[in-house]
Amino acid sequence: MSGAGTPDERAAPALSASVVVYRPSSDELRTTLRTFRREAERAVAAREVASVQLVVVDNGSPAVALDTLLAEELRAAPWFAWTLLRGHGNVGYGRGHNIAAQRGLGRYHLVLNPDVELVEGALAAGLRFLRENPDVVLAAPCAVSPHGVPLHLCKRYPSVLVLALRGFAPRCVRARWDARLGQYEMRHLFAAATPVRADFLASGCFLLVRSDAFIAAGGFSPRFFLYFEDSDLSLRMRQHGALAYLPAMRIVHHGGNAARKGWWHVCLFTRSAVTFFRAHGWRLA
Repeated sequence: MSGAGTPDERAAPALSASVVVYRPSSDELRTTLRTFRREAERAVAAREVASVQLVVVDNGSPAVALDTLLAEELRAAPWFAWTLLRGHGNVGYGRGHNIAAQRGLGRYHLVLNPDVELVEGALAAGLRFLRENPDVVLAAPCAVSPHGVPLHLCKRYPSVLVLALRGFAPRCVRARWDARLGQYEMRHLFAAATPVRADFLASGCFLLVRSDAFIAAGGFSPRFFLYFEDSDLSLRMRQHGALAYLPAMRIVHHGGNAARKGWWHVCLFTRSAVTFFRAHGWRLA
């Protein structure tokens, strides 16, 4: 990633955020934008940041519909501004966020999926934690599904076996390997009442990062079109500081896994997994 502006530590803290969309669900995107702006306003009121800049990167969507939706949900304010970038084609998830970063970053940056709902107080809690813990470069949220089911977004380093079990094995087979899957999914984190520092791989659906560390790590790798770009980034961010799971930073994630989205996503997932293992090392079991 080149051209990203470094945050000015002399200025009042600023938050930048990026959302990459490709033919998004209008209802889910509205919820994401509405809750993000609401929580950004709470963070400003709590004086965790002085200003917020959101960049929406359109990798391919009906132009008029997206323009209207953004105009309806993102009200400008002295502390809040947003930008829509389009015309670059479908460059993938990570590269889309890199394009947004090239517009300049605040002291903190939020990588946000268009299918994530922020729970009240989530953003302010994350920003407060980063301010009070300068050694932490990435904060991961506590997540649930729309039905309130715990989602274990933080993962250990994967193996081919656990990826195959989670993606393709029938339920009866997964049940036999539940202990192994539970370790990989770090399920114990969901019961944590206080922040936990750990060497996990974070989910790209919601990453609150310290921008100077994100820049030093090189941003997202262009080798990944979709899937595993977040795991790759997590490993590189760990070279610049600690990663932390924050129970108070809560979100609702409306997304699903690749195997349930059709064979095209399965192929993308498999290709990215091979790229990840070649870069960082294979583990079969």
